[in-house]
Amino acid sequence: MDKDYRPFHPAPRKPAFVPPAGAVDAHCHVFGPAARFPYARARKYTPCDAPARALFALRDHLGFSRNVIVQASCHGEDNAALLDALEQAGGKARGVAVAGAGVSDATLAAMHRAGVRALRFNFVRRLVDPAPPEVCLALAQRVAALGWHVVVYFEAADLAGLAPFLRSLPTNVVIDHMGRPDVTKGVDHPDFKAFLALMEDPRFYTKVSCPERLTATGPDYSDVVPFARLLVARFGGRVLWGTDWPHPNMKSHMPDDGALVDMIPRIAPETAQQRALLIDNPVRLYWPEEEHHGI
Repeated sequence: MDKDYRPFHPAPRKPAFVPPAGAVDAHCHVFGPAARFPYARARKYTPCDAPARALFALRDHLGFSRNVIVQASCHGEDNAALLDALEQAGGKARGVAVAGAGVSDATLAAMHRAGVRALRFNFVRRLVDPAPPEVCLALAQRVAALGWHVVVYFEAADLAGLAPFLRSLPTNVVIDHMGRPDVTKGVDHPDFKAFLALMEDPRFYTKVSCPERLTATGPDYSDVVPFARLLVARFGGRVLWGTDWPHPNMKSHMPDDGALVDMIPRIAPETAQQRALLIDNPVRLYWPEEEHHGI
């Protein structure tokens, strides 16, 4: 398969915004290196290699303390690269894995010990062939017993069909990238209002991330700001933020991760909002033992 990617930014700028101590990049990936962790045969794209050491160097450069590493579709159900990154992180990362119906309880338990705290269900058809909702529901019921939650990725046009399934899940649910709204329609469009209605359920969280994927006008992503800012203002205790590094499948441009960090005060202008977005909310989901002990 030919490679289908833009390489990640080689020298992101140092952001002007300084994240608070303990800040979490709650959505990022590791890819390969392919010589050690081959990509899935059934993948629909081939990314550039983006190993753990490069991710952790970016974390330090941007001023973050921890990562939540999300298994992406190009590695399929083989979580080896993710688990290796968690081992290298020394407790400074947690994981979101992908698994199928055949995954054993022993494998799930081993992933939990390694630092995985969620399963991801991807319903974006251009990236994957989605599993049936009943299969996802059965998996969610199994991982709920481990205290995990579910991360879901879908596009705005699919929300109406997915909403009954999403509401049936027995765990907290984290929605990637604001449900991928069509930002040209505005925050008052019925499509985004349907997403806001879903978010009224206190089990739902969302990542106010990926302006580079959602924008219709390009950097400086001003057309995305009203959506993220509204979610932060209305659901400040259930929003997360992440870089999405290394930005797989980007066709239009490759974002500067420093510029993405500088989006944070535009969508979360108050210090308390920033702390909730970057520390309190991700810790509650991924390091709950710290919240419970008041660390």
